[in-house]
Amino acid sequence: MASASRYTFTQRLLHWLIALLVFGLLAVGFTLWSLGYQGVVDTFGQEMTNQLYKYHKTFGILLLLLMVLRVVLRRMTPPPAYAPPLSGPVKAVAGGTHLLLYVLLLGMPIGGWLATAAGGFPVQFFDWNLPGFIGKNEALSEQLFMLHGYAGLAIAALLVLHIGAGIRHWRRKDGIMRRISLP
Repeated sequence: MASASRYTFTQRLLHWLIALLVFGLLAVGFTLWSLGYQGVVDTFGQEMTNQLYKYHKTFGILLLLLMVLRVVLRRMTPPPAYAPPLSGPVKAVAGGTHLLLYVLLLGMPIGGWLATAAGGFPVQFFDWNLPGFIGKNEALSEQLFMLHGYAGLAIAALLVLHIGAGIRHWRRKDGIMRRISLP
């Protein structure tokens, strides 16, 4: 149950589970993106490379599912009021940051799914292969993977802003962090 000043326990738990997933996905994603396939194979070996790709896809799909659940819960239970209220500009930046994070955290897994399918690769969720929804198109795959990487950079930048604001509120002890904290 949500109180007047806190998200529900389920919403708070989802926030922190999604945060863990996003940090892991960004770390692996940036490794895959910066080294490229052959660089990952040269660095980690073929078996570990296959596992990294498989679990990056798996946890990306899990992120998508959790984000859909989070959006549904957010629509059913609106966010608690800020106490004390935020100023107009601060509230606008916070709202814009959250909106962009939601859009990117929903769009990025979908883009990765489509890029993978267009590349002719299996869309894996643990040991299952999911439907690709589009046929092989290497040029499209290349473009989608490029956008997928840029979305990762945008998410990283937004996380710096989001975490920085969280640290600021925590240091000020203004009660804002209590809205989303687990205990």
